[in-house]
Amino acid sequence: MSKNYLVKVNDISEFSISEDKVISADIISSDDFKFHVIHENISYKAAIIDSSFNQKSYKVKVNNNIYNINIFNELDSLIKDMGFEVGLTKVINNIKAPMPGLILEVNVKNGQEVKEDDALLILEAMKMENVLTAPRDGIIKSISASKGDAVEKNQLLITLQ
Repeated sequence: MSKNYLVKVNDISEFSISEDKVISADIISSDDFKFHVIHENISYKAAIIDSSFNQKSYKVKVNNNIYNINIFNELDSLIKDMGFEVGLTKVINNIKAPMPGLILEVNVKNGQEVKEDDALLILEAMKMENVLTAPRDGIIKSISASKGDAVEKNQLLITLQ
């Protein structure tokens, strides 16, 4: 069974190509990182100008046109869908209560700029004070809890923009 690859070109075009199609292509290496390709009876000169194996990105010159190409296999797609991409972080906009408790203190106001790890509020739960911090730099969009409020697990407390 042939593997499929997702190919993105210049972050504009996206298509799928099978391993069988790549293997059966008429490609001859003419020099280090330079190739002669015949596809559908048309001849192309190709060269790999730059590559980053970890980022799965390549800069390729084909007949004097330069293309930025990313190639992803099925595992890469699965990892991306699960949110575990290396070197990338998901943007967290909603701060939710990690457990039921009582809001002891709110340290921010709407519109306030915060930096990653700034203390946003203090939540008392099971006789312990838990400081909830900013997961990233941002601006406070809204505050859904006030000092003295009893909150439930996963209740929205603060929204960042």
